[in-house]
Amino acid sequence: MEFGLVVQTNPPARMVVDLARRAEAAGFTHFWTFDSCVLWEEPFVIFSQILSATKSIKVGTMVTNPLTRDWTVTASLFATLNEMYGPRTVCGIGRGDSAVRVTGGQPASLSTLSECMRVVKGLADGEEVMIRDTRVKIPWVQEGNLGMWMGAYGPRALDLAGREADGLILQLADPFVVEWAARSALDSLRAAGRNVQEFTICAAAPAYVGDNLDHQRDQVRWFGGMVGNHVADIVRRYGPESEVVPTALTAYIKGRKGYDYSHHGKAGNPDTEFVPDEIIDRFCLLGSVERHEERLRELARLGVNQFALYLMHDDPEGTIEAYGREIIPYMTSF
Repeated sequence: MEFGLVVQTNPPARMVVDLARRAEAAGFTHFWTFDSCVLWEEPFVIFSQILSATKSIKVGTMVTNPLTRDWTVTASLFATLNEMYGPRTVCGIGRGDSAVRVTGGQPASLSTLSECMRVVKGLADGEEVMIRDTRVKIPWVQEGNLGMWMGAYGPRALDLAGREADGLILQLADPFVVEWAARSALDSLRAAGRNVQEFTICAAAPAYVGDNLDHQRDQVRWFGGMVGNHVADIVRRYGPESEVVPTALTAYIKGRKGYDYSHHGKAGNPDTEFVPDEIIDRFCLLGSVERHEERLRELARLGVNQFALYLMHDDPEGTIEAYGREIIPYMTSF
């Protein structure tokens, strides 16, 4: 199992670059950032500095979307970084949440997302693609190699990820939901005649190492609210008690009343009081090193190839240290 770190690009940007250096030294293989250009600084500018300051760690968006940039711009950004530093980028992409909703927009349709993934990956890989009935190719891209990992929760999105993406990003670490989602995506992958060994499953969730569980839960309760934005979309489409979506994913948002994106991804988010402790314990990794290792072993058995840690709480340094010193060395054999 590999490990990634997920951060927000809060100023000053030099602190984000320094955190990436520390992540690489601790054994993390990937460094992910939010991509929401109103709420945080532009990630691609910072990616360039990170890749220059490190040797091997890969950078990626968790996640970008088809709506806030022209697809050719997104492809060129990734392709330029890969040309400068080698194939060290991953395009994590989804329908769009904060990046589009904060300006009054709505997430992209799955058909738009599918077309966007085809165009961005094709151009960044150096292929010719069709855009609005026009053949387009980036002439300076030679033997490009961009991984395209798709964030998904609902059945149709999981089906698309399995059929067309290079990897699946599941933004939670609940073994039950992970097993259901991974199985759904892999069933579609196999039906499409694709190779399971070439598909990556990444589980991404807050991790906090320590002994005070009550404090830890309060620090990462924001995550249940963030996931709840996507779950609310699923409930609107499939209903609150759908046979195709497990209630283990959807039932907890009954008390959800709304969401203010000015608190997005932040400890103490007042819009997440509806999230119960039971959901935090299932969705996140909390407690002692041993508890983290136990959950990670379970995720590895379910086929998770990477666990990416959100560190939006009050002890990111302690968690990075614990993972680098004890957890990553232990889990690299899984």
